[in-house]
Amino acid sequence: MARLRIAGVVPESVVDGPGFRYTVFTQGCRHNCKGCHNPQTHDFNGGYLVDTDDLFNEMMEDPLIRGMTFSGGDPFEQPVPLAVLAEKAHAAGKDIMVYSGYTFEQLMERAKSDPATDALLRQTDILIDGPFLLEQRNLELKFRGSDNQRVIDVPRSLAEGRIVTFEFE
Repeated sequence: MARLRIAGVVPESVVDGPGFRYTVFTQGCRHNCKGCHNPQTHDFNGGYLVDTDDLFNEMMEDPLIRGMTFSGGDPFEQPVPLAVLAEKAHAAGKDIMVYSGYTFEQLMERAKSDPATDALLRQTDILIDGPFLLEQRNLELKFRGSDNQRVIDVPRSLAEGRIVTFEFE
């Protein structure tokens, strides 16, 4: 059991990754991207506390859910409870997609000295990385908002030591 500060959840999302997703909107973000889709999630003291076991159990009640998506806010501001939740979801056969305003390179650097960041990164299947840039906004992109954001296959990237992009079906 771990406690997590969230802005809310969408129990059946089709816009936050492939298939039906259980999406958790974390609370707290340092990026403050101009034109952010979720500015209400920036305040680290906003939202409310939940038990990760409760989120997991709610997700498991729906047999159509393919995986969990962590959005925000920035999930990497709360890597400890999210790594716990992601590990449980993986054990139940669900995949994990994470949106972060940090780049993969920044997260890898941070993971060298922060075991919690490393743990969440290793529990991530698909990472949408980089800040939302209003001047690069693109409504044609699948599951992301601006051209600078990448869709990264994290397990392959970690295994190969280079960024491997993920291709949606």
